[in-house]
Amino acid sequence: MNYTIREMNTTEYPLLNDFLYEAIFIPDGVEVPPKSIINSPELQVYVSDFGTQEHDRALLAEVNGKVVGAVWVRIMNDYGHIDDTTPSFAISLYKEYRGQGIGTAMMQKMLTTLKNAGYKQASLSVQKANYAANMYLKLGFETVSENEEEYIMVKYL
Repeated sequence: MNYTIREMNTTEYPLLNDFLYEAIFIPDGVEVPPKSIINSPELQVYVSDFGTQEHDRALLAEVNGKVVGAVWVRIMNDYGHIDDTTPSFAISLYKEYRGQGIGTAMMQKMLTTLKNAGYKQASLSVQKANYAANMYLKLGFETVSENEEEYIMVKYL
């Protein structure tokens, strides 16, 4: 599949709300939450006023001119928070575009962007049952802590 990964334009930042919802991992057998769940404070930290903070960065994936995925980082007190100098990742693809290498390519491009900007590491949180955990391991993320449900992972740049 042909795709393009590019920087997100400021006019596209509202798309992050859609991708935030798509990023919610829903295990088999669990009811899909209403879209309004993204309005909760613990999720709004990922998108609220995006682009106004120094460390906000976002990339989009497009297929035939259609936006199909996003990866974004910011320094925030989220589930994957390590410290106040480490950006935390959020990534999402529409379901029909998953498993085709687009997510890996978005992650690699963002990791390169962060390294070139002088960051020493990046972090994320992923539920243990989420198939994406394997992608993060293949990208060189290491588990630095965990609880019953999720891993906190860091990629040293």
